[in-house]
Amino acid sequence: MIRYTDSLDGIGPDMLEGFFVGWRTPRTPTEHLTILRDSGRFLLAIDDRAGRVVGFVTVLTDGLQAAFIPLLEVLPDMQGQGIGSELMRRIIQSLNDVACVDLTCDAEVQPFYERLGMQRSVGMVLRRDRLERETNPSEAKGGGHSDETRRL
Repeated sequence: MIRYTDSLDGIGPDMLEGFFVGWRTPRTPTEHLTILRDSGRFLLAIDDRAGRVVGFVTVLTDGLQAAFIPLLEVLPDMQGQGIGSELMRRIIQSLNDVACVDLTCDAEVQPFYERLGMQRSVGMVLRRDRLERETNPSEAKGGGHSDETRRL
């Protein structure tokens, strides 16, 4: 049985193992706990029998005008059981009073979010990959772009 909660009571890094699979620079369980603590809102899916968090979603929001959902993850061995859908349904419901709810995702998962009532959109992002900057300092300093390009 999966329990959903927005509390970190009793949650330690040891319960947050196995997330950020496939990330170039995966977050550690301690960093994961910091992300949850510092999010405007979050929701956890907990398997009490196994004593672990099996999914989570985070939200950055002003509580009125805008909310951004930066992370939704379910452990690989728990995917396909409706946990991600339930996390999203519950977090979207908690944001009913917020005018704009946005997230950024890869094209292959857009149908998942459409099933939850979200619409495709166009936007802009700036991504920084800590590992890439550490291993290739020239790209971190502008990557060969002219001074004019960097000012734009």
